[in-house]
Amino acid sequence: MAEPDEDDLDAFREVLRDVAPLKVPPRVVAETPRPAPIPTMSRRDEEAVLADSLSDPLDGETLLEIGEELTYRRDGIPPMVLRRLRRGEWVIQDNLDLHGLTVDAARPLLANFLHVSVRRGVRCVRIVHGKGYRSLGGTPVLKGKVAHWLRQRDEVLAYIQARPEDGGGGALLVLLKGGTGTGA
Repeated sequence: MAEPDEDDLDAFREVLRDVAPLKVPPRVVAETPRPAPIPTMSRRDEEAVLADSLSDPLDGETLLEIGEELTYRRDGIPPMVLRRLRRGEWVIQDNLDLHGLTVDAARPLLANFLHVSVRRGVRCVRIVHGKGYRSLGGTPVLKGKVAHWLRQRDEVLAYIQARPEDGGGGALLVLLKGGTGTGA
Protein backbone atom coordinates (compact mmCIF):
# COMPACT_ATOMS: atom_id res chain seq x y z
CA MET A 1 0.00 0.00 0.00
CA ALA A 2 1.27 3.44 -0.88
CA GLU A 3 2.20 6.05 1.70
CA PRO A 4 -0.52 8.70 2.16
CA ASP A 5 0.47 12.06 0.89
CA GLU A 6 0.78 15.03 3.24
CA ASP A 7 -2.44 16.72 2.00
CA ASP A 8 -4.54 13.64 2.90
CA LEU A 9 -3.02 13.48 6.38
CA ASP A 10 -3.74 17.15 7.01
CA ALA A 11 -7.36 16.71 5.92
CA PHE A 12 -7.74 13.71 8.22
CA ARG A 13 -6.28 15.57 11.19
CA GLU A 14 -8.64 18.49 10.55
CA VAL A 15 -11.69 16.18 10.64
CA LEU A 16 -10.59 14.56 13.91
CA ARG A 17 -9.53 17.80 15.63
CA ASP A 18 -12.60 17.98 17.96
CA VAL A 19 -12.70 14.24 18.72
CA ALA A 20 -11.85 13.23 22.31
CA PRO A 21 -10.87 9.67 23.30
CA LEU A 22 -13.36 7.66 25.35
CA LYS A 23 -12.65 7.41 29.04
CA VAL A 24 -13.88 3.75 29.35
CA PRO A 25 -12.51 1.19 27.00
CA PRO A 26 -15.17 0.20 24.49
CA ARG A 27 -15.19 -3.45 25.62
CA VAL A 28 -18.07 -5.44 27.00
CA VAL A 29 -17.17 -7.98 29.64
CA ALA A 30 -19.82 -10.69 29.75
CA GLU A 31 -20.55 -11.81 33.27
CA THR A 32 -22.16 -15.14 32.44
CA PRO A 33 -22.03 -17.72 35.19
CA ARG A 34 -19.94 -20.76 34.45
CA PRO A 35 -21.86 -24.01 34.20
CA ALA A 36 -21.53 -26.44 37.07
CA PRO A 37 -18.87 -29.07 36.49
CA ILE A 38 -20.10 -32.42 35.23
CA PRO A 39 -19.03 -35.23 37.57
CA THR A 40 -18.12 -37.62 34.76
CA MET A 41 -16.38 -40.23 36.90
CA SER A 42 -19.15 -40.22 39.54
CA ARG A 43 -21.73 -40.68 36.79
CA ARG A 44 -19.75 -43.60 35.31
CA ASP A 45 -19.48 -45.21 38.74
CA GLU A 46 -23.22 -44.87 39.32
CA GLU A 47 -23.96 -46.37 35.88
CA ALA A 48 -21.65 -49.29 36.63
CA VAL A 49 -23.36 -49.92 39.97
CA LEU A 50 -26.76 -49.80 38.28
CA ALA A 51 -25.64 -52.26 35.61
CA ASP A 52 -24.29 -54.61 38.29
CA SER A 53 -27.49 -54.34 40.31
CA LEU A 54 -29.52 -55.51 37.33
CA SER A 55 -27.46 -58.74 37.53
CA ASP A 56 -26.95 -60.33 34.19
CA PRO A 57 -29.64 -59.18 31.83
CA LEU A 58 -31.07 -62.10 29.92
CA ASP A 59 -30.19 -62.48 26.30
CA GLY A 60 -32.93 -62.76 23.68
CA GLU A 61 -32.50 -66.50 23.30
CA THR A 62 -33.04 -67.10 27.01
CA LEU A 63 -36.05 -64.77 27.10
CA LEU A 64 -37.71 -66.79 24.35
CA GLU A 65 -37.19 -70.00 26.30
CA ILE A 66 -38.64 -68.89 29.64
CA GLY A 67 -41.98 -70.59 30.16
CA GLU A 68 -41.01 -73.34 27.75
CA GLU A 69 -38.62 -76.22 28.11
CA LEU A 70 -35.08 -74.99 28.58
CA THR A 71 -32.32 -76.76 26.69
CA TYR A 72 -28.74 -75.88 25.93
CA ARG A 73 -25.70 -77.59 24.50
CA ARG A 74 -22.30 -76.04 24.10
CA ASP A 75 -20.85 -75.72 20.59
CA GLY A 76 -19.23 -79.00 19.60
CA ILE A 77 -21.52 -81.14 21.79
CA PRO A 78 -23.61 -83.46 19.58
CA PRO A 79 -27.44 -83.31 19.75
CA MET A 80 -27.46 -86.95 20.90
CA VAL A 81 -26.12 -85.75 24.27
CA LEU A 82 -29.39 -83.87 24.93
CA ARG A 83 -31.44 -86.91 23.94
CA ARG A 84 -29.42 -89.14 26.29
CA LEU A 85 -29.73 -86.62 29.10
CA ARG A 86 -33.50 -86.39 28.53
CA ARG A 87 -33.83 -90.19 28.65
CA GLY A 88 -32.05 -90.32 31.98
CA GLU A 89 -28.98 -92.19 30.74
CA TRP A 90 -26.80 -90.21 33.17
CA VAL A 91 -27.37 -90.79 36.86
CA ILE A 92 -28.06 -87.61 38.82
CA GLN A 93 -25.12 -87.56 41.20
CA ASP A 94 -25.87 -84.42 43.18
CA ASN A 95 -28.57 -81.76 43.67
CA LEU A 96 -28.76 -78.06 44.42
CA ASP A 97 -32.06 -76.56 45.54
CA LEU A 98 -32.22 -72.80 44.85
CA HIS A 99 -35.97 -72.24 44.81
CA GLY A 100 -37.13 -69.63 47.26
CA LEU A 101 -33.76 -67.84 47.20
CA THR A 102 -33.08 -64.35 45.90
CA VAL A 103 -31.00 -63.85 42.76
CA ASP A 104 -28.14 -62.43 44.85
CA ALA A 105 -28.14 -65.47 47.14
CA ALA A 106 -28.56 -68.05 44.38
CA ARG A 107 -25.73 -67.05 42.05
CA PRO A 108 -22.75 -67.66 44.37
CA LEU A 109 -24.29 -70.92 45.61
CA LEU A 110 -24.64 -72.16 42.03
CA ALA A 111 -21.07 -71.18 41.12
CA ASN A 112 -19.65 -72.92 44.19
CA PHE A 113 -21.80 -76.02 43.65
CA LEU A 114 -20.60 -76.39 40.04
CA HIS A 115 -16.98 -75.86 41.02
CA VAL A 116 -17.11 -78.45 43.81
CA SER A 117 -19.05 -80.92 41.63
CA VAL A 118 -16.42 -80.81 38.88
CA ARG A 119 -13.59 -81.20 41.40
CA ARG A 120 -15.35 -84.29 42.81
CA GLY A 121 -15.71 -85.78 39.31
CA VAL A 122 -19.51 -85.43 39.26
CA ARG A 123 -20.87 -85.47 35.71
CA CYS A 124 -24.65 -85.00 36.08
CA VAL A 125 -26.42 -82.72 38.57
CA ARG A 126 -29.92 -81.42 39.14
CA ILE A 127 -30.43 -77.71 39.79
CA VAL A 128 -33.85 -76.92 41.30
CA HIS A 129 -34.76 -73.30 40.51
CA GLY A 130 -38.48 -73.51 41.20
CA LYS A 131 -41.48 -72.75 39.04
CA GLY A 132 -42.09 -69.22 40.28
CA TYR A 133 -45.39 -69.86 42.03
CA ARG A 134 -44.36 -67.64 44.96
CA SER A 135 -42.70 -65.00 42.78
CA LEU A 136 -44.29 -61.63 42.11
CA GLY A 137 -46.92 -62.22 39.45
CA GLY A 138 -46.23 -65.96 39.48
CA THR A 139 -43.41 -65.47 36.98
CA PRO A 140 -40.25 -67.50 37.56
CA VAL A 141 -37.24 -65.33 38.28
CA LEU A 142 -34.51 -67.88 38.91
CA LYS A 143 -35.46 -70.07 35.94
CA GLY A 144 -34.11 -67.63 33.36
CA LYS A 145 -31.24 -66.46 35.54
CA VAL A 146 -30.00 -70.00 36.24
CA ALA A 147 -30.21 -70.86 32.53
CA HIS A 148 -28.21 -67.75 31.67
CA TRP A 149 -25.60 -68.37 34.37
CA LEU A 150 -25.13 -71.99 33.30
CA ARG A 151 -24.42 -70.87 29.73
CA GLN A 152 -21.60 -68.69 31.05
CA ARG A 153 -19.88 -71.53 32.88
CA ASP A 154 -17.11 -73.42 31.07
CA GLU A 155 -17.75 -76.59 33.04
CA VAL A 156 -21.35 -76.87 31.72
CA LEU A 157 -21.61 -78.97 28.57
CA ALA A 158 -25.39 -79.17 28.27
CA TYR A 159 -28.63 -78.95 30.21
CA ILE A 160 -32.28 -79.82 29.77
CA GLN A 161 -35.44 -79.28 31.71
CA ALA A 162 -35.82 -82.12 34.18
CA ARG A 163 -38.28 -84.96 33.59
CA PRO A 164 -41.51 -84.66 35.62
CA GLU A 165 -40.26 -87.17 38.19
CA ASP A 166 -37.06 -85.11 38.61
CA GLY A 167 -38.74 -81.71 39.06
CA GLY A 168 -40.13 -80.92 35.60
CA GLY A 169 -40.26 -77.21 34.74
CA GLY A 170 -38.82 -76.31 38.14
CA ALA A 171 -35.44 -77.98 37.63
CA LEU A 172 -32.64 -78.56 35.15
CA LEU A 173 -30.44 -81.60 34.58
CA VAL A 174 -26.93 -80.40 33.89
CA LEU A 175 -24.11 -82.35 32.27
CA LEU A 176 -20.66 -81.23 33.44
CA LYS A 177 -17.17 -81.67 32.07
CA GLY A 178 -15.14 -84.43 33.62
CA GLY A 179 -13.25 -83.15 36.65
CA THR A 180 -10.19 -84.18 38.53
CA GLY A 181 -12.13 -86.79 40.46
CA THR A 182 -10.21 -86.17 43.67
CA GLY A 183 -12.93 -87.75 45.76
CA ALA A 184 -16.04 -86.64 47.59
